[in-house]
This record gives sequence, C-alpha cells and structure tokens, in this order.
Amino acid sequence: MAKYSKDLWNRDKDGNRKEQRSFLRYAIVATALFALFLFLKKDNVINWVQAGFTLGSQRRQIEQLERENEELDRRIKMMKENRDTLERYAREEFFFAEPGDDVYIIE
Repeated sequence: MAKYSKDLWNRDKDGNRKEQRSFLRYAIVATALFALFLFLKKDNVINWVQAGFTLGSQRRQIEQLERENEELDRRIKMMKENRDTLERYAREEFFFAEPGDDVYIIE
C-alpha cells in the first residue's frame, strides 16, 4: 500500500495512464481540502449534527410542556366550574378545614 501511494505521486511512472493518475491526484487533493474545510470551518458538520440533536430534544420538551399546560388548564376549568373540586384541592394542598373537621398532617 505504501509503495503504491508513493508511485501515485511520482509522475515519471504515469506511463499510459497519465490522465487517470492525474485525475486521481486532483480528486485526492480536492477531497482532502473539502474534508478540512468541513471540519475546520466554524459552521462545520459536527456543529450541524449537534444542533439537530439539540433541536430534537427541545421539540420533545416543548411537547411535554404543552401536555402539562393542557392538564393544568383542564384542572383550572374544573375548579372554576365545580366548587367541590376547589374545596377538595384546597384541603389536600393547603390543609384547609371546615369547622369541626379533624386535620392530620403526616410528613
């Protein structure tokens, strides 16, 4: 392999395949420069891939927060329409009690 790569750059050994080997040299150099350009540039492929993963993660988080908002809106609507639900919520969350109720707080 090393001998072949040395022969590739030696123009004296081109012989009948001068055009093919010349094109191969240009292709190798162009590919190397393109690869360097992609990975050394500030907006390189790696940053694009990372941004894609971040974007997907943020979309999933937005969907989850939208579901939570819908649930909270549903609970608010229930509490506005039904007084018993509001009283139950106040008792469970804020330990409210009506006169005569026994309240036990267990931590």
